[in-house]
Amino acid sequence: MITEVYPNIFKNEIPLPKNPLRAINSYIILSENRNLIIDTGFNTVECQTELMKGLEELNVDLNKTDLFITHMHTDHSGLAPALKKRGVQTIYFSQIDGDLLNQTSKRDIFFKALNQILGFKGDNSSSFGKEFGTRQTEPLEFTPLSEGNQLVLGDYCVEVVDIPGHTPGHIGLYERNHRLFFCGDHILDEITPNITFWGFEEDILATYFKSLNKVYQYEIDYLFTAHRKIVRDHQKRITELLNHHDVRLKEILDILRDGRKTPGEMAASMHWDLSHKSWDDFPHSQKWFASGEALSHLEHLAHIGLVDRIEESGMFFYRLK
Repeated sequence: MITEVYPNIFKNEIPLPKNPLRAINSYIILSENRNLIIDTGFNTVECQTELMKGLEELNVDLNKTDLFITHMHTDHSGLAPALKKRGVQTIYFSQIDGDLLNQTSKRDIFFKALNQILGFKGDNSSSFGKEFGTRQTEPLEFTPLSEGNQLVLGDYCVEVVDIPGHTPGHIGLYERNHRLFFCGDHILDEITPNITFWGFEEDILATYFKSLNKVYQYEIDYLFTAHRKIVRDHQKRITELLNHHDVRLKEILDILRDGRKTPGEMAASMHWDLSHKSWDDFPHSQKWFASGEALSHLEHLAHIGLVDRIEESGMFFYRLK
């Protein structure tokens, strides 16, 4: 469904069937010289059909159109190869997330190791391909962008902002004169972005907090999110997100008073706003995301000195200090 959300800026709402996210907001900025698509949807027939339907409704000439991908997740990057084949000229990505997308063998090794860290038995990471869109199979040729790079599109001059946290290389676009921000999954209305574990060397939750506080300082009238509603009061929403994570951290500390836990055990003990009656009813993908988020919070508590991480025979446990 196409909606003009600002002069010459359109939201293409693409349904994500059988997915708790429901839909992704792909944005299109039109100008006489160049157009820009922001994010794509999964690499599925359903998403591609809806994406192309919206572009055709706007009579978008893909030969004078570029693509900006906010981050590596397949609901944002999945249709990049298809758009390239249809004429899109340049695909913009952060170097970090672009490399993560393309380094499939390293990513698979990481996911297998993470499976063990989370406390799951076996390797079920392949289930993501079935539940959340076809995986990237060939390297994607992209042009890297970083903080301060600018793209001029008619009356709009958007500048790249580094906002890591949801992924290590998440980027957004800020239009300073019109006070617009395209934020991908960095800030969402109604739901909270998943902040998962990306390695022991970085406190990714602290990184996310820093990015939230960074965007808090921007003058923004329209925060164009990748899911759910457009946010009109970004400072209010950022405050809500920070409070949400503060409650999460306190919940984890309370749970740990009963004894040490693996990240998977912690996730099973936490409260989640999902329709499933019990942890056993969660699909594996949702258990994975929940456990990854529990782990990022546990690691944050370890980094600030409130809990200990213990490794025993390849299993990781966390306990109060």
